[in-house]
Amino acid sequence: MPSYLSYAEQSLHYFARPHEEPRVTALAGPAAWRGPELSPELRGKRDWRTRLNDAQVSELDRALAAARASGKPTAELTAADFPLPTLAAELARWRSEIEHGRGFLVVSGLPVKRWSRDDCERFFWCLGLHMGRPGAQNPQGDLLGHVTDTGDDDADPWVRLYRTRADIAYHCDAADVVGLLCLRAAPRGGASRIVSSVTVYNELLARRPDLVARLYEPFAVDVRNEDASGEIRHLPIAPCRYSEGRLRTFYHSDYFRSAQRHDDVAPFSEDERALLDTYESIACDPKLYLDMQLEPGDIQWLSNHVVLHARTAYEDHAEPERKRHLLRLWLSTGS
Repeated sequence: MPSYLSYAEQSLHYFARPHEEPRVTALAGPAAWRGPELSPELRGKRDWRTRLNDAQVSELDRALAAARASGKPTAELTAADFPLPTLAAELARWRSEIEHGRGFLVVSGLPVKRWSRDDCERFFWCLGLHMGRPGAQNPQGDLLGHVTDTGDDDADPWVRLYRTRADIAYHCDAADVVGLLCLRAAPRGGASRIVSSVTVYNELLARRPDLVARLYEPFAVDVRNEDASGEIRHLPIAPCRYSEGRLRTFYHSDYFRSAQRHDDVAPFSEDERALLDTYESIACDPKLYLDMQLEPGDIQWLSNHVVLHARTAYEDHAEPERKRHLLRLWLSTGS
């Protein structure tokens, strides 16, 4: 059995969110954070970033050597091929923070400038095996994404914007966790912008409680021509599910809105359009979101259940070997 999930398997796992009834009062807890409260400028508030020490990096080097010595292709490696005897407890802390805490974490200090590109890919894949179960990121089965400007036209409404330098609007990916390993940063721009979907929900409750119930009913989500058979053009997905005190949110405005192009999708009602516009306006409030610049050797882990993520546009180097480049993993966990 492969150590990874297919695109369909991972999507089904992610969207199988338990639900009891709509939440009609604000939620508290670590996932209900506000960006300025976590700003790097506030001393003692940056505990969402952890830096590996020399001993931990050495353990990763040894694990990487073991994985390389196995002779296996990257996609066939298992967690046992990448032994982390002392780091296991630290990884458990990361998983707890992502699944039960704020929903995000940044790990710094990976020696990506010293490692080859093959070793960076091998490392990130194997680390992902310790964090969860990797899955395909598109119907074509790509398991390790390369987030870089490929020259695709960002004016093309169906292009995946991570392949361009353009702004990317708030969204969630169809996996419990997304991880990004920064290999090279842009000279200007390209900030990762994140916001707590729990806090956005609380704000919506305060401003427009009349719209909240609609989040628990399905919106058509455009598949953006990615179904090879051509038979599936959109899927019904409810943005919010609530169970046992936990709100789980999937939000992707671009895909909700572009589904309107299909003849069998009903036009938005006035309330539905107001809901999307208000929700996004709240998420774009500087009093709520947190911007961060990922540097080479940083890993950002995010829960797609409690965090929305976006990216600002960036300028890039002209030389291909210096262009902004991140590796991306999608993981299924127990969330």
